[in-house]
Amino acid sequence: MALTLNSPPPSNLSWVSPLFVGPLLANNNSDDDHIHNDEYNIKNIEAHKEEEDDDDDPKRRRFFLQEKVIIRDDKSARSEMMNVNEGGDWKGNKHSGSCRLRKRPSSLVVPKYPGVGGGQELCDEKAGRTRRLDKEEVEVVEGRDFFLAAKKGMRMSMEDGYGVLVDIMGDSKQAFFAVMDGHGGCAATDYVAENLGKNIVKGLEDVPNSDEEKVEEAIREGYLVTDKEFLSQGVSSGACAASVLVKKGKLHVANVGDCRVVLSRKGVAHVLTNDHRLTTREDERLRIENSGGFVHCRNGVWRVQGSLAVSRAIGDQHLKEWVISEPEIKTIPITSDCQFLIVASDGLWDKIYDQEAVDIVARENSTLKACKKLVDMSSSRGNMDDITVMVVKLQNFMHI
Repeated sequence: MALTLNSPPPSNLSWVSPLFVGPLLANNNSDDDHIHNDEYNIKNIEAHKEEEDDDDDPKRRRFFLQEKVIIRDDKSARSEMMNVNEGGDWKGNKHSGSCRLRKRPSSLVVPKYPGVGGGQELCDEKAGRTRRLDKEEVEVVEGRDFFLAAKKGMRMSMEDGYGVLVDIMGDSKQAFFAVMDGHGGCAATDYVAENLGKNIVKGLEDVPNSDEEKVEEAIREGYLVTDKEFLSQGVSSGACAASVLVKKGKLHVANVGDCRVVLSRKGVAHVLTNDHRLTTREDERLRIENSGGFVHCRNGVWRVQGSLAVSRAIGDQHLKEWVISEPEIKTIPITSDCQFLIVASDGLWDKIYDQEAVDIVARENSTLKACKKLVDMSSSRGNMDDITVMVVKLQNFMHI
């Protein structure tokens, strides 16, 4: 189940800069100038076609040429005016010492969005349905044992997503929760949200409940298979992911990239994942360099091949030799002091401390309001990235 925001296709509107039209208005303000209320009077221009074609005065000739180019997009007039700009006269004769006419500035393309305030649309590509979503709106979801809030950042489309599976194999105490953070478009995010949980559950079908090693192997294989299947589509995109498989009273936490899982135990934050950021992971830098790649520090951020700031992700075909999709996995039991999990993209963690996030969720009477508050706090502190925050309540998953 992917949460994706897509901007509507722009309806282009060309606008001619007043820097170009201004001199015409200033230097040609008589009744013959065909200007009315700062706009050209097309009817008058048409009535003077013969005059403009026969006029021998260079200044008036340039004026008529400019009118043709601006209003009628006349190709022959454009060619004539280019000749004047290059130092010739309007009849095509080259001469030196003339005052060149400034070239026309490039037209500005103004994207036209629906409504006032730059609204966006929530798009379900498969169903072909769209719904208006203002750029300031926080999308909220409440499900069984989980709550979620998400907000699009400054990108053209929402590249965060999430996936949830409950009642796995008919067991109400088995579930899967994941948050994704895409880059290079939302294709990888959408694919991972739809398929990662399914691939992991498929690998669990023949695994005994007591065999933790086999459970971790199924999770690892689920990530690798999802990566392989996505790459086979030939789409240039990538996604970080953090997931939690709840099975038989245990949390099996996995991640690639910089999405993070934090556990609240008696009100104290415990980070269950380790971000795959080269800035903080020297072991990842060494792995990449030992495999023939290089890392480059730009503006204080270490990047794979000078490009990507994370060292593990699903997708990223052009960097696949170094950006691997094998997750790091941790398993812990759910005890009576385990309260909730916060699974979120880096849009939250870049601005909110782990303990701060736990405190806010613990204080709020409404978990859904707490998710929204965390999103709003990150935005108010200057975050411009997409933000997705999921809180998972653990009381119902304790194994008796």
